[in-house]
Amino acid sequence: MRGFDLVLTYNWGAMDAAMAHTLFGEFLSLPPLVHHEDGFNQDEAQRLKPVRNWYRRIGLGRAAAVVVPSRRLEGIALDAWHLPRGKVRRIVNGIDTAAYARKPRPDALPRVIKRPGEKWLGTLAGLRPVKNLPRLVRAFHALPEDWQLVILGEGPDRAAIQAEAMRLDVAHRVHLPGFIADPATAIGLFDLFALSSESEQFPISVVEAMATGLAVAAPAVGDVAAMLAPENAAYVTPPGDEGALADALLALAEDAPLRAAIGAANRRRARAEYDEKAMIAAYRAVYGGALGRGAFP
Repeated sequence: MRGFDLVLTYNWGAMDAAMAHTLFGEFLSLPPLVHHEDGFNQDEAQRLKPVRNWYRRIGLGRAAAVVVPSRRLEGIALDAWHLPRGKVRRIVNGIDTAAYARKPRPDALPRVIKRPGEKWLGTLAGLRPVKNLPRLVRAFHALPEDWQLVILGEGPDRAAIQAEAMRLDVAHRVHLPGFIADPATAIGLFDLFALSSESEQFPISVVEAMATGLAVAAPAVGDVAAMLAPENAAYVTPPGDEGALADALLALAEDAPLRAAIGAANRRRARAEYDEKAMIAAYRAVYGGALGRGAFP
């Protein structure tokens, strides 16, 4: 870490570096450190590990700041990791909301083309167990035949998703084009957005869906319920309630004017609260404060 002005660490995988900074930072005159946490994998999706809580509590003791994107992680940092209030900074994820106003071409995705009359239920996610995408396939399968499910992303659960689609006889309507480097070039093809995750914090994919003007059906994990416009609230379902998620999808799929009204409200909120300019300014303030170039706001 010597030779730098500021050190940034991210998530549990970097906690050994944060611990080393806490133990040896003063002795070695190390630069200030800002740690970032943005969520948990499957092993902590349902329950935090006490040993890791203790390790974070000690290892982050000398960090200049700990940045989190969600209210839930802010609460964990304060209550489970016992970090002082002045050290924890919540900065919500932001995007270039204007980029999502453009309508993509029907052939914008590899290996799948949106044909006239089709409607697309879409999601963006790493294909990992914590995202529980086979659950989304099950919630989707009762939608009318003109609906297709398009899952953008890559990961180890691809085969499990395909197997569930085969089991439910909807494989012809479930598409996995793979990873998309720039979601703004494709997400506008969706007519409805969904999550099926076991755990989230402040998912950027939901912000992207909102900026595109989509209604969202999702479980109330992380900050999802608070992120969305009030008009979308009825379609945020209890975590783990697969039937409720399916009902929310069906209700939105069958009502195009409702989808449009909710989507417009979501777009207004995304532009007002989740644009990247505000996020960048907040990070600049935190990093500047750590470097002694101005206090935290």
